[in-house]
Amino acid sequence: MTMKVPKIITWLGLGAMTFGLVNGFVNGDFLEDGKKLLENPWGIMSMIDLYVGFTLFSMWIFYREKNVLKSIVWTILMMGLGFFTACVYIIVALYESKENWNKFFLGKRI
Repeated sequence: MTMKVPKIITWLGLGAMTFGLVNGFVNGDFLEDGKKLLENPWGIMSMIDLYVGFTLFSMWIFYREKNVLKSIVWTILMMGLGFFTACVYIIVALYESKENWNKFFLGKRI
């Protein structure tokens, strides 16, 4: 299986995340909207869900990368920018792997 479809899907995800982040920062109030989100039980649940996902994804980054500092930087970006960072990380990993799925998933561990 080629990596063409995953690349397309990830680029579309990055585009959607970029649009959403720009829209949020231009048209929203981060602190005010965040306060409303955290006053809602489902808003809190959404944050728990997101940060569990960020943590699990970051575990994969730590596994794939041999350089701990690089893993820490990616994880900090993940916790701050969310799955925008994941899209960038996956795009980099897809292109670096050169159509090798084992290298994509295992990274520097191969």
